[in-house]
Order: sequence, then C-alpha cells, then structure tokens
Amino acid sequence: MHIILLERIEKLGTIGDVVSVRDGYARNFLLPQKKALRANEANKKVFEANRDRLEKENADKRTAAESQGGKVAGAEIVLIRAASNSGQLYGSVNVRDVAEALTAQGHAVDKKQVIMGAPIKTIGIFDVTIALHPEVRITVKANVARSDDEAELQRQGVDILAQVAEEERAEGEGFTEALDPDRELGELPATEESGEDTGE
Repeated sequence: MHIILLERIEKLGTIGDVVSVRDGYARNFLLPQKKALRANEANKKVFEANRDRLEKENADKRTAAESQGGKVAGAEIVLIRAASNSGQLYGSVNVRDVAEALTAQGHAVDKKQVIMGAPIKTIGIFDVTIALHPEVRITVKANVARSDDEAELQRQGVDILAQVAEEERAEGEGFTEALDPDRELGELPATEESGEDTGE
C-alpha cells in the first residue's frame, strides 16, 4: 500500500514522503495512529493544503521532546527484583516497569516510548532507549538488583554476580575433600586394605 507520511518514521521516511508499506502495517498501525494517509489524489491535496501546519506542529513537538529529553537523559531507575544466586530474575523487567519507574521519578514517559530489544532477565545495569519523539531518543539506565544495597554496589561499578561466585568458591574450599581420580563411582575411598578374617 502507498501512503503519505504525516511524521518521521524510522526506516521509512519523513513528513510528506510517499512510501510503500505492507497492507497490514498501514491498516493496523500507521493509519489508525494518524501517522500516515493513503496515497490517493484527494489525500495528496489535503496533505499539501496542511503541510505547513503539520511541519510546524512537528517542529513544536520536537522542541518539547528535546526539552523533556534534557531532563530525562541519563536518569537512573532502580528496580528491585527477586533473583537466584546466579542472577537470573524470577520473572523479568519489561517496558511497563521502566515507564512506571520513570513516572515515579516525575518524568512523563509512556510505555509506548520505551524501546527494549527484549525484557531484562538478569540483575545488572542496562541501557534503555526512550523515544520521546520520532527524532528525539535518549538513554536511561535501569539498575536491576535484589536489594537497595546491591543496587548501590552496582552503581559504584561492583560486579555483583562475580562477587557472589567468588564468595561461593571461598566458602566451598573448606568443605571439599580430595578426590582419588582412579576411584570408581560408588566405591569407598581406599584407606587401608582391611584383611577380613575368614576364620580359617
């Protein structure tokens, strides 16, 4: 389907471009969200009549987004989650969690503006992209930890998972017993040959 873009769409084009997209993408997303018009003669005339207004509105929105981006850029959100000793979360952190945490800090961010390739499934610090406008993207940090103390350590650059692994290794050293490499599985360690008395 051929459409006229009413705003800049990444990988498609800018305002006024006539582009070809899949029918489903146009019908289910671009047209209902008023991001595009069907490219027919009537709509081309409507677009040209409104081009100046649309470009001015877009410029105003971009300016507002840049102003908001200056406040949000570099923000760090702390998300406390239950996780195993290996750092795997019981569940995951998704776009809604990030948007809610930013909103709690006073930033007006909608979950539709949060861009994550996939949900976060381990503890650590992650960069998350926020698209405040088609032409304005900023990055925030998501600090995912099991406690506020761990979050603070991660903020200081401490690798929590490496630290936990090191502690487990140190604890384990006191309890390990020397294994005989020649011993068969299930066999008792050969201490002394116990010459059993057969009574002869």
